[in-house]
Amino acid sequence: MGLPGYVGMVEMARELDEALHSPIWQQVRLQAPWEARLKAEDGGQQVGSGEDRGDGKDRKGIENLKSKIQNFSATDSTTKVVTSRKSVAVNPLKQSQPLGAALACLGLKGVMPLFHGSQGYTAFAKVMLVRHFREAIPLSTTAMTEVSTILGGEENVEQAIVTLLEKSKPKIIGLYTTGLTETRGDDMDGILKSIRKRRPELSSLPIVFTSTPDFKGALQDGYAAMVESILNTLPLHVELDASSPSSRPELDYLHVSVSSHVTILARPSFAPGDVEAIKEIVSAFRLNPVVVPDLSVSLDGHLSDDYSAMTTGGTTLAQVRSLGRSAFTLALGQCMEGAARSLQQQFGTEYAVFDSLTGLAVVDQFLETLSHISGYPVPEKFRHQRRQLQDAILDTHFYFGRKRIALALEPDLFYAVSHWLHLMGAEIQAAVTTTKSPLLEQLPVETATIGDLEDLEQLAAGSDLLIANSHAKTVAQRLGIPLYRLGFPIFDRLSNGHRSIVGYAGTTQFLFDIGNLLLEQEEVQAHH
Repeated sequence: MGLPGYVGMVEMARELDEALHSPIWQQVRLQAPWEARLKAEDGGQQVGSGEDRGDGKDRKGIENLKSKIQNFSATDSTTKVVTSRKSVAVNPLKQSQPLGAALACLGLKGVMPLFHGSQGYTAFAKVMLVRHFREAIPLSTTAMTEVSTILGGEENVEQAIVTLLEKSKPKIIGLYTTGLTETRGDDMDGILKSIRKRRPELSSLPIVFTSTPDFKGALQDGYAAMVESILNTLPLHVELDASSPSSRPELDYLHVSVSSHVTILARPSFAPGDVEAIKEIVSAFRLNPVVVPDLSVSLDGHLSDDYSAMTTGGTTLAQVRSLGRSAFTLALGQCMEGAARSLQQQFGTEYAVFDSLTGLAVVDQFLETLSHISGYPVPEKFRHQRRQLQDAILDTHFYFGRKRIALALEPDLFYAVSHWLHLMGAEIQAAVTTTKSPLLEQLPVETATIGDLEDLEQLAAGSDLLIANSHAKTVAQRLGIPLYRLGFPIFDRLSNGHRSIVGYAGTTQFLFDIGNLLLEQEEVQAHH
């Protein structure tokens, strides 16, 4: 069982110190914010009392809550961010901006993503998406050739849009550039204006354009740019009738009439299962979530009654156009803050940014925010799930303590996962990511590297676990370290459309999945 002599005594002392000072005890003893709020209230109606509606929160209350969220997300640690200066990427980790833009488009219903570039680029992106989701992926291309690249791509763009309109009849076209057309420097705004002038039949067709050069940035950047372009192009400005009485007085300060709609901006690392779980949580507070983009009904893996050359599910055009009447915006992921700010500038909609929904305290803050917005108490279902998560923390912390974990993920996902593992007592040994982000300076690690999987292999030697996409499989095999597949793409595992690591239930399952891998690894090492 243990080691003999002085070595065994030292090891025993370390284990006792870990048991007494593990950060998990703070999590287990953490009081839910709604319980603390009820205790602090002096008289008046309590939010947590049964099915009573609303607690009369004013705008100042939401502002105070947003301040708490920002303070909660902040960290005292400052991570040094290093960019790999190699002349070539070896075993690349990142995916390109156009691929991220395509992923964002696939969360809208009736959309046709259109790559402005060569056919080969579109084919490569399609293969990546099909292998990950195992679904039919609608993508189109302007089919640029050597000649059109030199002479200009206006004719190719026009022909592609007209052909799509005639054959597929999309409700929206998502148009984005690639490295080929960005290098040439096509004036896309001018091209689209010229095409609409020549083609009156395109006047009512929404075309969302964004610039996504694939020689800089990564999937997260392209996704965020496309979402922001969607919100700058599609929503309509609707005059609200201020004289009509509101049946929801707790929402009057948000300048809406009777709306219970809440806009949710979902980061790219959310799987369809994550989005579905988030929608269920928001709906439990009697709010109507409008997710942009909504992958939970487009790439969740379902059979459609009829064949369609476009996306068969997702956020509808009508829903996007009505976002001006939304009561609140929940930006889930730091990369979504720009899109949330755009809605605020257009319609005055208040917003809050949640950098993570994986963990106990972060989910507490999310539910507390929903309770403030809706005026309803946190449902008993989630209170029970919270207690289950606390029990799971106790059950699994033995296997997380002092474990060295190496991660290679997109920045938003990296932030969420690394902080939760750190709170479970694990040590983040290696941090490799794909692109710049303000969150990289707040990681629970001394140095974060913007690099590739070769950098991961050099930094992860001696780790107990790797967390990365399927491309890290060979790295894990060479190092003899187990791999937990997370991120994009995952092509050697099933159920990518259904997995979830958000909310209390998703965090609990995430703990068990990681814990089982670490438990199995301990058994293998003990056997050897």
